[in-house]
Amino acid sequence: MQEPEDRVRAGSGAHLKELLREDHRYLFTLIQKFHAPQGEVYPQLSARSDVIVMTDEAHRSQYDLFAGNMRAALPNASFIGFTGTPLMEGEEKTREVFGDYVSVYNFSEAVQDRATVPLYYENRIPELQLTNADLQANMEDLLDREGVDEDAERLVEREFSREYQLLTRDDRLEKIAGDLVRHFLGRGQFGKAMVVSLDKATAVKMYDKVQRHWQDEITATEAELSAASGDARDALLGLLRFLRETDMAVVVSQAQNEVADFRDKGLDITPHRRRMVTEDLEGKFKDPANPLRLVFVCAMWMTGFDAPSVSTIYLDKPMRNHTLMQTIARANRVWEEKVSGLIVDYVGVFRNLQRALSIYGAGNGSGVGTGETPVKNKDELLAALRAAIGEAEAIVTAHGVAPEAIIAASGETKLELIRDATDALLAGDDVRKRFTDTANTVNRLFKAVLPDPAAQAFAAERALYLVLAERLHLEDDEPEVEGVMQQVEDLLDTSVAAYGYVIRDGTSRLDLSQVDFEKLRAMFEKTPRQRTEAEKLRAALNGEVQRLTRLNKTRVNYAARLEAMIQEYNSGSANVEAFFEELMRLGRDLSEEVRRAVREGLTEEELAVFDQITAVEAPLSDADREAVKAVARGLLAKLKANCLVLDWRKKQQARALVRQAIRQELDALPEQYNQTEYDAAVTAVYAHVYEAYRSRNEHIYTEIR
Repeated sequence: MQEPEDRVRAGSGAHLKELLREDHRYLFTLIQKFHAPQGEVYPQLSARSDVIVMTDEAHRSQYDLFAGNMRAALPNASFIGFTGTPLMEGEEKTREVFGDYVSVYNFSEAVQDRATVPLYYENRIPELQLTNADLQANMEDLLDREGVDEDAERLVEREFSREYQLLTRDDRLEKIAGDLVRHFLGRGQFGKAMVVSLDKATAVKMYDKVQRHWQDEITATEAELSAASGDARDALLGLLRFLRETDMAVVVSQAQNEVADFRDKGLDITPHRRRMVTEDLEGKFKDPANPLRLVFVCAMWMTGFDAPSVSTIYLDKPMRNHTLMQTIARANRVWEEKVSGLIVDYVGVFRNLQRALSIYGAGNGSGVGTGETPVKNKDELLAALRAAIGEAEAIVTAHGVAPEAIIAASGETKLELIRDATDALLAGDDVRKRFTDTANTVNRLFKAVLPDPAAQAFAAERALYLVLAERLHLEDDEPEVEGVMQQVEDLLDTSVAAYGYVIRDGTSRLDLSQVDFEKLRAMFEKTPRQRTEAEKLRAALNGEVQRLTRLNKTRVNYAARLEAMIQEYNSGSANVEAFFEELMRLGRDLSEEVRRAVREGLTEEELAVFDQITAVEAPLSDADREAVKAVARGLLAKLKANCLVLDWRKKQQARALVRQAIRQELDALPEQYNQTEYDAAVTAVYAHVYEAYRSRNEHIYTEIR
């Protein structure tokens, strides 16, 4: 029998020893609990050979004192390590300790499986720089530690003073800060970003400098806003709102005497430490909706930290191998429409990045790289955008659309060409889906390439394809629908050639009882864009079918009928003229259905109950039908008066009362209803009431008009 986890989780070193001496199927612990007093040898706790140790994050902690103690405690155990970045190249520790690879799942495979997004590299090294050739391996070793401690920071500053002074020079950091602000604001996709600095002091310096440049952007935007109007003003207001609400934070580990140490360098750590202690900065940064969008780090949050909305890593710290791979992986998590992560290099880590990726990134299961890196130069992202633009162009030209002509046109000519292009692309749902998917890919790649000026060469094509994709989706909440028929109040007294009504918002509906279908057919025959008109009529009818079906589930046959028509049209079995005729018939039938409640002398609510009762198809005379109508009216009145209390569906007693009222009222059904038909009617009516009514005053008939 499996034991509760809390009984097999080591709470201390002593508890760990106790658990290992006992007979447990599973045991959970941290490696730090394998400690022994200084000078003492860790005791053997179990000589069994059927013990399997499974280690997560098998990094450096698995090759030091605690790991040695673990092996002394369990000398005959087998060990399996799980790690995203095994220690290799010169160290080879992972293989040495855990043996050869059982299974490898590397960067390239994760990208292919879409478990992660691809990463792209952009070199933005300032003129004043320290190239990789000048960095000694010893400095990289120090900076490569997981969680650089204060001693390591001081050693770097002392032993590598020339390199340190170059990397932390004020004019260099100033230039980087200004570039970083412009780059981040120009990204086009406002994901979050991490700024990785050499050490804690430099992280605070960068925060201060970025804040000043950020404020400069606010001031400049406010100045532009005062002279702007129209769309330009709206865009500036959006940017200003983003600038003002964006939050930034420093996240670094705490150290003794840090206030004095930072003060000696002209910096104040106190407000940053206060935020780190009093606020949940980690939760805020991981929340995509939270305005904490930029964090400044040097070691913390670079390993084992997942915030999927991070799209950009700004690297200004020499690093290599394991730590470098862990750091760049902060940007490869899948999130919403994020198509890639971007590594912006300010210090020149590209050589080390290539070396690390040859080890970790592109292997085919052997544990070593093939030389094909999964982190691409940003030029390849631009190439992907160019290819997506080409694919979109191929789709539209195959349907007789000339994108260059549309882009070059203006005014009414451009609008007419866009209408023609929309009509041409409505050749079936498969064409529409393929084009809109491609247009969305163009848009995402365009945003990912920004702020690279090269993206602007594709701005016009991107805008055109987005407009066409939007016009193809006529069933969105706020679609622009032109060319089917006039708004109901204008339809009957305008010329047949006039173009159609506009759905102004998501609550608008087509009043089918007011549509002159003969005029509609005549307009269809005259229009040069018949596919567009058929598609728009389909969208309007689909909305009405959904509305009527929600009010009364017995109308599901209309939805099935529309779906069958669409499938036939998409398969090519029906041409656009036949499709339009079928839509017209459906429209007329729906119009009759809308009038049926009035003909029956019932409200829409009463009709729904009447239809549920008569759906059992008992043979009814006219007198019987009138009797059923009386039952439907009486039942609704009784339910609203006595049973449909607030939240009745959550209360067992209230539900029982509703069911009892339904049974009592349906006892008055004509004698043509046998017991089976009576029970079926009770079940159907209860299901309808349960779904449609939250209370006597809250139900779908008050929400849908």
